[in-house]
Amino acid sequence: MFKKGKFLTLSFKLSQLQKALEILRKYWGYDSFRPVQEDIIKEVINGNDTFGLMPTGGGKSLCFQVPAMLKDGICLVVSPLVALMKDQVAQLQKRDIKAIALTGGIHADELIQLLDNCQYGNYKFLYVSPERLEQDWVLERIKGLNISIVAIDEAHCVSQWGHDFRPSYLKIAKLKEIFIKVPFIALTASATPEVQQDIVALLGLTNPKIYKKSFARENLGYHIIKAEDKLYKIKQILSKNPEPGIIYVRNRKSCHDYASQLNALGFKVTYYHGGLPHKEKESQMQSWMTEKTPIMVATSAFGMGIDKPNVKTVIHVNLPENLESYYQEAGRAGRDGQKAFAILITSPSDIIQAENQFISVLPDVAFLKEVYVKLCNYFQIPYGEGINDEFSFSLNQFCAKYNLPILKVFNSLQFLDRQAIISLSNEQSEKVQLQFIIESREVIRYISLNPDDESVITSILRNYPGVFDMQTNINTVFIAKNANTSEAKVITLLEKLQERGIVDLLLIQNESKITFLEVREDDRTINRVAKYLEKQNLNKKNQLASVVTYVSDELQCKSRLLLTYFGEIVHKDCGICSYCLNKKPKEINREQIVTQILSLLKEMPRSSRELAEVIEIEENQLLLVLKQLLEYDAISINTKNQFTLI
Repeated sequence: MFKKGKFLTLSFKLSQLQKALEILRKYWGYDSFRPVQEDIIKEVINGNDTFGLMPTGGGKSLCFQVPAMLKDGICLVVSPLVALMKDQVAQLQKRDIKAIALTGGIHADELIQLLDNCQYGNYKFLYVSPERLEQDWVLERIKGLNISIVAIDEAHCVSQWGHDFRPSYLKIAKLKEIFIKVPFIALTASATPEVQQDIVALLGLTNPKIYKKSFARENLGYHIIKAEDKLYKIKQILSKNPEPGIIYVRNRKSCHDYASQLNALGFKVTYYHGGLPHKEKESQMQSWMTEKTPIMVATSAFGMGIDKPNVKTVIHVNLPENLESYYQEAGRAGRDGQKAFAILITSPSDIIQAENQFISVLPDVAFLKEVYVKLCNYFQIPYGEGINDEFSFSLNQFCAKYNLPILKVFNSLQFLDRQAIISLSNEQSEKVQLQFIIESREVIRYISLNPDDESVITSILRNYPGVFDMQTNINTVFIAKNANTSEAKVITLLEKLQERGIVDLLLIQNESKITFLEVREDDRTINRVAKYLEKQNLNKKNQLASVVTYVSDELQCKSRLLLTYFGEIVHKDCGICSYCLNKKPKEINREQIVTQILSLLKEMPRSSRELAEVIEIEENQLLLVLKQLLEYDAISINTKNQFTLI
């Protein structure tokens, strides 16, 4: 029998959990918690520090949102992603739950008003970036709030070995000194064992209860497919699996190109990337969610907040930067529990391309110092001054002025931002969007009548082939340099073309903003953070090496490789990945295949690709049968590289 005190404690806990379930039903419409969610929520309700490792789609946010609705006061949520904060605040507000986010670009007066609202307006959630907590006056105001829970989202950012390290996360441990009796909950969707240890230690969690949801996805087959012609391979995959899918590509141009080519092949496809206007993003997302266009071609900008359960295939056309992001993106397939596929299509040149994209653009200490000094000179900041100075900033113009590589400079600025040396707003968009609305032959006729405009127009046509089909982002600094003219003259010409009904032009005025958070000290500033840069670069190289190993290893189950990377030991293969399926090749009826080939060639000569589209057989097995038929002189190859009967 229970002693009286224990019975009261137990009944209290049960009643609290019952209330948590009622909140879940009332605000989120679910009848039960997912695995691990309930355990974490119990710990937070009971006031214990907790660490949750839950793969993407596991419902991390509910682990602090539900307990916060039970407790008096406001839940402080530290998150590094502005878009994620805005999305979660919007979702809470839709449920009539009062929430606020202190994002970048908010002036001090507005910040004061928002913090007043938190203190006196009965708000339940306050979302902040870790950088906001470095502002002393903001931290002082937060100290005065009735904080019920401190939740650290994307907690892997605290570790120098995490894939998105942010030094400002290291200072979150100060909150433990302020809110001694408040439960802290750290959450992440991807962390290696080393990163997990770092999170607990660096956040100063007190005897935290650690809960991990397995990374295993029993219904998701991971496939590595080698193919030179990736578009053809995608066509095969989508023809076989017409259900909703996502195709991840490297950049915005590839996004438009693949969407256009797949639409031309008869698939219903839309696209999504970070350069689209907000309304267009919403429209494209809605078109995909309602399956008006069931295939989404996207950059890595597409992903946050996606909760579409019936995605059948996620295809990666290029190597990802790290296995953490790959696992998250691939994991958007099969959330309904049905059989699904995560497919990575590779070709021999992919490793070199990935190194060029992710590694060669990493700044070393000397380059970082050069960018910082030039940035200060660009805005005429004297040595020992500049703190809190704010400027509008065009990355293109800055790089053009000093003849610097754009991606390497952008990575340098991002690093300076994460070190809280500068603050770089994420609101930059392309300055010019353009589409020709007359036929190409009419454009050529215009050029012949207006030879002074030829260099600019031909530069646009040469570098932006999709400009006749859709609104296209134009880099006017690049065009001006190509045409040996000024950016102002390029824009003047585009405005003239718009007036004459030749182009549809959209000029976007919002540029980035840079705020200097420290006084200028050149060598001293950069030398202080040099070790972090070197660790970051080493980490990124190691992460890409892990991706290459994952793709190249033909001796292990792909699911086991991923699970091992995340510290999970499994003793059996998944049975559904490309390795497992190739381990036991399907037996083929050779006589039946030969009969099919000869029957098809009797109708007309065909290429191996045309034969493969009709005959259900692995391409390598088909080529083997064709080779044998050639050796026996049953068939031959004509001048069009087609197989034909002799």
